[in-house]
Amino acid sequence: MFTGRCLCEGVRFEITGKLGPAIYCHCSMCQRASGSSFATNASVRKENFHILDGGELIKEYESSPGSRRAFCSNCGSPLYKTFADIPSIRRVRLGTLDNAEGVKSVAHIWTGSKSDWFEITDDLVQFEEEPPDSYCAPG
Repeated sequence: MFTGRCLCEGVRFEITGKLGPAIYCHCSMCQRASGSSFATNASVRKENFHILDGGELIKEYESSPGSRRAFCSNCGSPLYKTFADIPSIRRVRLGTLDNAEGVKSVAHIWTGSKSDWFEITDDLVQFEEEPPDSYCAPG
């Protein structure tokens, strides 16, 4: 099991199932949403993601058609992302987890949008755009 929270600790959640592999997303929207060069996410099945406290603080923003980014309305912490075409999955921001033991990084995605000031120096596979679903699937 994994637990997580936003910066102000107003939103707390738990994940009772396995997380998918960690993916580094370099798309321009993740750059803007994180204020950094990429966001680190992992997929989890919706039925395994449970809000414990602060559900009323969670707000969602449709960043592109069918793609909603959830964040704490108090502190602004990005929490997860949902997709209309795969409603059974949440893409959780790994920085919100209290621990991520056993989670492995597997890829950099949307590297075609990568910021000029960040250099990828690891040997993980890179995708110019969205990877095949098998790279993001939860365990």
